[in-house]
Amino acid sequence: MILEAAVLNVRSGAEQTFEEAFRAASPLIAATPGYISHQLQRCLDTKGRYLLLVQWETLEAHTINFRQSANFQQWKQQLHHFYDPFPVVEHYESLVEFSHNGN
Repeated sequence: MILEAAVLNVRSGAEQTFEEAFRAASPLIAATPGYISHQLQRCLDTKGRYLLLVQWETLEAHTINFRQSANFQQWKQQLHHFYDPFPVVEHYESLVEFSHNGN
């Protein structure tokens, strides 16, 4: 599994519109072969900052299956104009996983 992470800085005053547009665009990414899940987190410390986390089966699921698709072109059209500056997207692979089961 590959984790895509991007810090999204949204133009001031556009946060609510961005959140609505992101919800509307979410099915575009979810329809991609190799997609597992995604989440958008709102930063509590910095207004207008979000963290996008997407789980992919492989790196190519993101870089080829999604980025080279018609759905990505729609995603860009619906979301990319909100960002200032444009986000850096990075990919991570899991090395250690730990969870607390309450026992």
